[in-house]
Amino acid sequence: MSDIMPVNQKSSVAVVGIGHTSYGRLPEHDACSLGLWALNNALDDCGLSHDDIDGLILNRITDYQRFATLCNINPAYTLTTPAHGRFSAVCVQTAVAVIQAGLASVVALVYGNNGRSAGVRYAGTSAPYDSEAGGLWFPYGMTSPSAYHALMMQRHMAKYGTNERQLGAIASTFRRHACVNPDAVMRKPYSVDEYLASPFICEPLRLLDHCLINDGGVAMIVTTAERAADMPGKPVFVRGHGQASSFSHSDFPPDDFWGDAMQRAGRHSYAMAGLGPADMDGLMIYDNFTPTVLFSLEGFGYCGRGESGVWVEEGHLAIGGRFPANTSGGHLSESYMQGWNLHIEAVRQLRGTAAGRQIEQARHIHYMAAAPIVSSIIYAGEPR
Repeated sequence: MSDIMPVNQKSSVAVVGIGHTSYGRLPEHDACSLGLWALNNALDDCGLSHDDIDGLILNRITDYQRFATLCNINPAYTLTTPAHGRFSAVCVQTAVAVIQAGLASVVALVYGNNGRSAGVRYAGTSAPYDSEAGGLWFPYGMTSPSAYHALMMQRHMAKYGTNERQLGAIASTFRRHACVNPDAVMRKPYSVDEYLASPFICEPLRLLDHCLINDGGVAMIVTTAERAADMPGKPVFVRGHGQASSFSHSDFPPDDFWGDAMQRAGRHSYAMAGLGPADMDGLMIYDNFTPTVLFSLEGFGYCGRGESGVWVEEGHLAIGGRFPANTSGGHLSESYMQGWNLHIEAVRQLRGTAAGRQIEQARHIHYMAAAPIVSSIIYAGEPR
């Protein structure tokens, strides 16, 4: 399959507002009210009001009509997307396309999730974790994302010699980052040995390899670079983005760990941004499970295939390392907001407002997600 080559262009779209709710158990809220809470904070962040919104993209908030009614808005463009976490970056890419096409000038991206209070379980035959295709494998125990990723990790271990201590290095590093984030749900540090003492959920994945299901909401406001220049805060630009899919046989773990799709998405975003892995100052890696971090590092070219285990043990992902990653604690320790909290952490880093966990002189942050829909977004503090 040939790549779709991006057109070289100036960064024409910028993130100007970010907002989020508390994370944890918030039983008095549903997904809609959590999204509204986050949106109001994002609007306050950039000095805009509901009246300025002419584009609305919702994720995991299914009742777009109710949400718009509560905001008292009639956007020119409205979209709600599937609930899967892989769609956070898809929403950002869609907002960029909508603005560049002139369909809207100020787009609100809003996510709300009351999964913890609602008792959501990403497992069991009554809760298919990605599509009905997964049901083909339910009789064999493949009834959850954990089982899916555990099988992939077993293959990676057998093929490359990756080990459990290397998974522990990821989990413990992200927990240390969460310890300096007052919004993180989990803030008690642990060592790799303590990680190894945690119970298995689906071998080789332990309790601490899993993301944290919580209630919460996140919102972003994106607009044109021209309008962003007149706003009070520092804009953060979507300098490059790419997407690829790996649907063929995606109902069973792929042999290449989504590597080929990541290479396609990575090439597209790097070419659009005029940058490469060596230009990045930090990484935001979709970490629903620790193995996804390993797969992403290999797929997007930060280390060779099969080398990610040793690479993370060397400390490159820690604050102060070469590629500080998930500096808020990510899904493993801040909260599982299905990618959205990683996007707003990228914005904070490029604004220079990530107090206590700031990456020194951050200019370029790479968001990446490994899944059947692979996404790559390069955020920058300056336009091209």
